[in-house]
Amino acid sequence: MPGALDGWFQIRQRGTDVGTEVRAGLTTFMVMAYIIFVNPIILGYVGVPGLDGKGLPFGPTLTVTCLTAGLLSIAMGVFTNYPFALAPGMGLNAVVAFELVAGRGLTWPQAMTIVFLEGAVITVLVLTRFREAMLEAVPLGLKRAISVGIGLFIAFIGFFTAGFVVKPNAGPLPVGLGPLQGLPIAVFLVGFVLTAWLMARRVRGALLLGIVLTTIIAIALNGLVAGWKGFSTPGAAQLPRAIVQLPDFSTFGRLDFGVVARLGIVTTMLVTFSIMLSDFFDTMGTIIGVGGKGGFLDREGRLPDARRVLLVDSLGAVAGGLANSSSNTTYIESAAGVAEGGRTGLVAVVVGVLFLVAMWLSPLASVIPAQATAPALIIVGFYMMSVARDIPWDDFEEAIPAFTTMLVMPFTWSITNGIGAGFVTYVAIKLLNGRGRYVHWMLYVAAAAFVVYFAIPFIERRLA
Repeated sequence: MPGALDGWFQIRQRGTDVGTEVRAGLTTFMVMAYIIFVNPIILGYVGVPGLDGKGLPFGPTLTVTCLTAGLLSIAMGVFTNYPFALAPGMGLNAVVAFELVAGRGLTWPQAMTIVFLEGAVITVLVLTRFREAMLEAVPLGLKRAISVGIGLFIAFIGFFTAGFVVKPNAGPLPVGLGPLQGLPIAVFLVGFVLTAWLMARRVRGALLLGIVLTTIIAIALNGLVAGWKGFSTPGAAQLPRAIVQLPDFSTFGRLDFGVVARLGIVTTMLVTFSIMLSDFFDTMGTIIGVGGKGGFLDREGRLPDARRVLLVDSLGAVAGGLANSSSNTTYIESAAGVAEGGRTGLVAVVVGVLFLVAMWLSPLASVIPAQATAPALIIVGFYMMSVARDIPWDDFEEAIPAFTTMLVMPFTWSITNGIGAGFVTYVAIKLLNGRGRYVHWMLYVAAAAFVVYFAIPFIERRLA
């Protein structure tokens, strides 16, 4: 069996071993496992005043979340031999729930049809090699900036999900220091120091070990310390009452192409375009960021056989719309497995198998609290920051767009916004300096598309 795995995934050729790949897969799954519950919470409007009860049912949504994440991650691993895992995209699911359904009044089948259509469009762009050509057209300095920006973004997600950084209910500041009291924040602080110490000691499997030990500490404290504020995720840091839960596929395959008549052709195209652009460039950023840290990119920052990765990713949107789980995309949390030494598609296969198992064992997966995975995300963010030293900081034409890309990502909670701001800034500075001829023509196309993307709210108001 190890010989067959090595032959298919080229494990020894990439300087790793089966044990490392399995451990990396476990790590990636554990930092992604939150999506099993967060996706049904978002699509189900759980706890949202005025919308609670109007969303997709929790059980079936959990099932299709695990199903699509599992099958697509396995496909990515087998078909591409890269350690990139997929699952329903955070941000994209919120757009579907709060903009398309709650905001525009679409039914869930109509909203998922929009997701299905944008996935079909991206698939066509992959098959015509347009998406791959766009990936290769990005300057090396911007590619490095995208990697750094994603690192900052991942770290910010870690601090935010842990409750260390919060959005204040009142006051002029957009973010602030969370209340440093209660059991969850104590678990996070202990877990962060513990995981950082394990990394500093260069312990093999430090991230995975940190998550496991922090979860054990959380369960112990949650059971022993009475009166402290509990964890927000249902079942977190508690021994599960049950282990097995039967999957429910009742929402699978519900599409309604009457959405075109409902919105009109122009509005349908604008909405599909905005979601498509977000999906398109989120994946590009993830591939560049995670691929760079895994040593997969060549000297020009290009990923060999990128077309295979992009094809599986584009089919993730199609599958997500069809399954009613929202668009599936390549996850930036894949960087956690790379940080653990994962270098082959076996990592993604392990992640996929664990997602499929989670369909049946979801109560067990819910035990891991966000405060246990947050330290791993922060350290992965630190890990991805290292390429900042390779950005040409004394060349302002390159450095200012790179800096813009790096900051806009975490500040707007969007990889796409960061890439768009960097592209537009890069093209504008080159043109104003009389050096527009040195810009690849596809960057002009991308910059123009982002100008439209940023202007969509204004365009829709004018059309209305």
